[in-house]
Amino acid sequence: MIEAVGLTKRYGSKLAVDDLSFTVKPGKVTGFLGPNGAGKSTTMRMMLGLDRPTAGRVLIDGKHYTELKNPLRTLGALVDAKWVHPNRSAHAHLKWMARSNGIPTKRVDEVLDIVGLSEVAHRRAGGFSLGMSQRLGIATALLGDPKILMFDEPVNGLDPEGIHWIRRFMQRLAAEGRTVLVSSHLLSEMAQTAEELVVVGRGKLIAQCSTEEFVDSASNTSVRVRTPQAEQLGEVLASNGLAVARENQQDQHTLLVPDGGTEQVGELAAKHGFVLHELTVQRGSLEEAFMQITGQEVEFSTGQGNEPAAPAAGDVPVAAAEK
Repeated sequence: MIEAVGLTKRYGSKLAVDDLSFTVKPGKVTGFLGPNGAGKSTTMRMMLGLDRPTAGRVLIDGKHYTELKNPLRTLGALVDAKWVHPNRSAHAHLKWMARSNGIPTKRVDEVLDIVGLSEVAHRRAGGFSLGMSQRLGIATALLGDPKILMFDEPVNGLDPEGIHWIRRFMQRLAAEGRTVLVSSHLLSEMAQTAEELVVVGRGKLIAQCSTEEFVDSASNTSVRVRTPQAEQLGEVLASNGLAVARENQQDQHTLLVPDGGTEQVGELAAKHGFVLHELTVQRGSLEEAFMQITGQEVEFSTGQGNEPAAPAAGDVPVAAAEK
């Protein structure tokens, strides 16, 4: 378990982390989210003993990181994938790390196989692509078979197959009863990976809850109903006090009912003999909920109100999220 208690960090006059407290429990993947300047990277560095808190503490299984005799056996972390001597091979790097933490050297070949780097184990790490470096960083985190794992941007540089692999892998680690904390800019990926969220803004805790609770608390849900009798069904729903809207002007067969439930809409449709081709609940996305809740916590504004920039194809990054 990871426990942050009153964690505070100042750099001169700048307050990077402000009395931050949260707990990351085992058994679930916990996403660590926040907009630009939220203090995520600073918090993770304090967890690893790389930065000293101005106040407060972080406990790793009840101890400060510096109190761990062989830290890789308790906590494995991927923070900077390029933190490897460029002239060392992947195998040599892991062997050195294993010796420094009292880990049997046979574990080196095991983790290289787990992350798919066995065939390039003796190549210089300086010649690795970003995706290969990420895999080596993950192998380093796994080296001590730790109970607690922290990953900062683990899918950065990975292809779609690699992203799918690391998502399933992190979920499997959590299912084994390990504590897994993941920081990522890719909200669509976090929506598929994390069951729990810790959301911070300007160094303060904004929310700690399940991903489903976070989305439901900040975004609207509605019932989507598709029928060839949309106009008549809309009149019936409206006469029963339900707001009804068209999904779009081009689709004349689909209605959105923002304040109704599927049971209520379905029963009214059945009562009046309407044929339904679809009756589903439409939930907001993690991206929408994130923008709604953290919109005022962004350190640098684009000057275009709360409207986010157009996303790139595929995943939608946290706007100007902190690295």
